[in-house]
Amino acid sequence: MTLPYEIQIALRYLLAKRKQAFISVISFISTLGVVVGVAALVIALALMTGLQEEVRDRILGSNPHMFVWNQKGIADFNVETERLKQMPEVTGAAPGILERGLVSSPTGQAFVQIKGIDPMIEPSVTDIESAVTIGSLDSLSRPSEDAGAILLGKDLAAQLGVSVGDSIQLLTSQGTLSPMGMVPRMRRLHVGGIFSLGLYEFDSQWGFVSLDVARRLTGKEGVDFIQLRLRDMWDAPRLAAEIPERLGSQYLVQDWSEMNQPLFSALTLEKMAIALTIFLIILVAALNIIASLILLVMEKHRDIAILKTMGASARSVTGIFIAQGLIIGLIGTTVGAGLGALIASVADRYRLLRIPMDVYQVSHIPFRVLPLDFAVVVLGAIVVCFVATIYPSRQAARLDPAQALRYE
Repeated sequence: MTLPYEIQIALRYLLAKRKQAFISVISFISTLGVVVGVAALVIALALMTGLQEEVRDRILGSNPHMFVWNQKGIADFNVETERLKQMPEVTGAAPGILERGLVSSPTGQAFVQIKGIDPMIEPSVTDIESAVTIGSLDSLSRPSEDAGAILLGKDLAAQLGVSVGDSIQLLTSQGTLSPMGMVPRMRRLHVGGIFSLGLYEFDSQWGFVSLDVARRLTGKEGVDFIQLRLRDMWDAPRLAAEIPERLGSQYLVQDWSEMNQPLFSALTLEKMAIALTIFLIILVAALNIIASLILLVMEKHRDIAILKTMGASARSVTGIFIAQGLIIGLIGTTVGAGLGALIASVADRYRLLRIPMDVYQVSHIPFRVLPLDFAVVVLGAIVVCFVATIYPSRQAARLDPAQALRYE
């Protein structure tokens, strides 16, 4: 297959030798600029996407997709749970009770967020069962000589210096009435297990107990809320608006996207800012393409004039320089996109970037190259390179052969 002569001439100019070697160097630098820009943009988008998805997945593993409250109270949570499970979008429903407290051991103390759960059905809405690394979730249901068992996050257990089987003291707002008023009462619990949900907030501040233990700790007759897990987590905002209409206005609903909106909005904004900043590298590479083509037009004005006198149209001359710029853009974009995807894959596999868990909730930055992001970067880079060829190629097409050969 014979290439059009415009492309053949463009390739010849790109591989210029001897007197035109300087132009080839500029073309190489332009190509290298596109490679660096595209690779950096692919890596940056993969970084932010990976961080966003990892934080989201861990939050949804630690929390249900939705919380449902009843303003009239949830006295019989079994009835409410079954009623919500009848909805076709719901795959799991479980009751819960929340309470704050102060937990202490012989070697330390810390504030803790106590969550009362039903160990049998809690795994249908969260990943707590698979997150238990030592002990088991079933320990919450076993009879005990003390107030009951508690599951502690691994960081919280380390801070207290306790392990499975050890005893801790828990102080809550529920106490004993005395002549001096309500006096908080310490309750002894034993550690039934240690979990690691992968989020520093949960692993360092949360403890799980059974519903019966939670009722004794809080003095509550019912439960605080019902947790829901959906078939599709993206249906949560729509379902949150529909539940009061289906079940009654006394129901209040909060979904995962609403609870974590500030975090995900910040991550999205940061992703956009980084992408726009790094995109400037591609624009700088495009300026190099413009400069190299302008120099080439000045260097090849005699060749352009000869082509025109031999019958080449202005469109063909334009095509020569557009082809040259696009070749630079295609080579640079292909190499840069491949290099960026490779670096992102290696960095994700070997966890090369470590970050503080107390700030970003994860220990390392994962990289995720989304097909859409990859396609946008590739197409965007090619379009920028094409736009960069327009001015130099139009100038070449306007060259007057008589003026160009007048002093030759």
